[in-house]
Amino acid sequence: MSTDPVGRFLAALDPEHRESIGAKPREEQEQLAAAWERELESDDELDTLDELSPPAAEAEAARRVLDRGTE
Repeated sequence: MSTDPVGRFLAALDPEHRESIGAKPREEQEQLAAAWERELESDDELDTLDELSPPAAEAEAARRVLDRGTE
């Protein structure tokens, strides 16, 4: 498992978003990855989901970060 936050964030995305985010500048990827990590750390619902399925929790946090970015 990658310890690079950007790599972990990209891995949590669905393939379509992974490709589009992967094409963005590294700085923007790092900002999104930082927001993703904050989402994982701060949301209690994701803590519960993480206990059941860490990949599902990471994917949900990634979806939330992208949704906020497009609103």
